[in-house]
Amino acid sequence: MRLTHFTDLSLRLLMYLAIKSDGLATIQEVAERYGVSRNHLMKVTQGLVKYGFVTSTRGNKGGLRLQRPSTEIRVGDVVRATEDDFRLVECFEAGRSSCTLLPACRLKSVLGEALAAYLAVLDRYTLEDLTVPNHPMRRVLGLPEARAA
Repeated sequence: MRLTHFTDLSLRLLMYLAIKSDGLATIQEVAERYGVSRNHLMKVTQGLVKYGFVTSTRGNKGGLRLQRPSTEIRVGDVVRATEDDFRLVECFEAGRSSCTLLPACRLKSVLGEALAAYLAVLDRYTLEDLTVPNHPMRRVLGLPEARAA
């Protein structure tokens, strides 16, 4: 299985917001740090706002921030929200399969089990697990070290 660019950017944006000391960032800032299209990142942001992961504030002191703590955002939930197709093979789509093996095939159940295991692993991790305080990612992105609380 391969994640879409949309999901990849969604996870990277959430990670960025989680490591920002003030938790606030602009689309332009994130686009520049990651070297990605501002327009594509705007679409990603709209999705993350819609799915309840990010809040967006307009205005001079506006920007993006996590809607809830990073400890409450599960990687599996983000992937489920942002991926639009978990059909690993044609027979995963009810009523649309033309496979002649369908009545006797065990592959669908094996692949379904594998997909469930994949998502279960992602569910074990939160955004906090990916971005512990003072994670080396801060240096890579040119962000200052977090101050001790």
